[in-house]
Amino acid sequence: MHINKNGSQILKNLNAFHNLSPKKLLMDLNSKSKINIWITAARPKTLLAAVVPVLVGSSVAFQQKMFKPQLAIVALICSLLIQIGTNFVNDLFDFIKGADNKNRVGPKRIMLEGLVTINEMKLAIKIVFGVCFLLGLFLVYSSGWIILLIGIISIIAGIIYTAGPLPLAYNGLGDVAVFIFFGFVATVGSYYLQTLQINYFIFLCSVPVGALITNILVVNNYRDREQDKSVGKKTLAVILGDKLTRLEYILLFVMAYFVPIILFLFYKINATILLPLATIPLAIKLILMIYRLRGSDLNATLEQTAKLSAIYGLLFVVGLLI
Repeated sequence: MHINKNGSQILKNLNAFHNLSPKKLLMDLNSKSKINIWITAARPKTLLAAVVPVLVGSSVAFQQKMFKPQLAIVALICSLLIQIGTNFVNDLFDFIKGADNKNRVGPKRIMLEGLVTINEMKLAIKIVFGVCFLLGLFLVYSSGWIILLIGIISIIAGIIYTAGPLPLAYNGLGDVAVFIFFGFVATVGSYYLQTLQINYFIFLCSVPVGALITNILVVNNYRDREQDKSVGKKTLAVILGDKLTRLEYILLFVMAYFVPIILFLFYKINATILLPLATIPLAIKLILMIYRLRGSDLNATLEQTAKLSAIYGLLFVVGLLI
């Protein structure tokens, strides 16, 4: 019987498949499944919050002709690793403390779903923060001991956000921590490691970054306030209540939109610095949503708040670079 080349290849593929043991097939499936699980645990939609501060800080360094791409790239990787590590810690300790339970209305959490064990998550946290620390040593070698201090404090903050005897997120300090570390620390730190200096300009540039990323947390905590209250998690939304939390959301937007105007008027920056103001209609839409929606319906508000933060950040970067 004559078999053409295509038929021969099909037979080879069938034989190869036949020779695979069920155990190996299961291992292959499990490995792919595990990768997807860890990608979910990293919360990819939150990672732009780690990217924007580094982009803004590096853009100001570029504008001032002090941009160092190799340092910016390593800083970006470290920022992403800190964010991923913090997400892992949150997943683990919100599960252990009971804040994540069957009543959860937010996105899926892998510990709650039983997709990884506590020991696996602890090991992943050690690996992520360990790699971050090792990479950070290059930044310390290039820019000095202050970067080491910033890195260690950032890692500790990522851990004690939900872990330890006095976790920040459980004692009304989550919003403050996010504003400080995503705004001042990440943005100013990215600028400093390239320029070895700090000024009022970079501090002003860090304000809208911190404000809009904090607003992502505000929506998250506003959505979960009843569940968090029932398990003793005292987020700022639980402490302030509905009306003041919504006011916080609005004030953070106001802060973010005033900064480009201040930079334009007092620092004589090109009018392109006003590009982020194009996102004001979306901000108004989101404010209306947070007043109107409740529970799981706020997941859409959360997602769009994160998108606004990213779009604003990219427009801000363009405005700084042009």
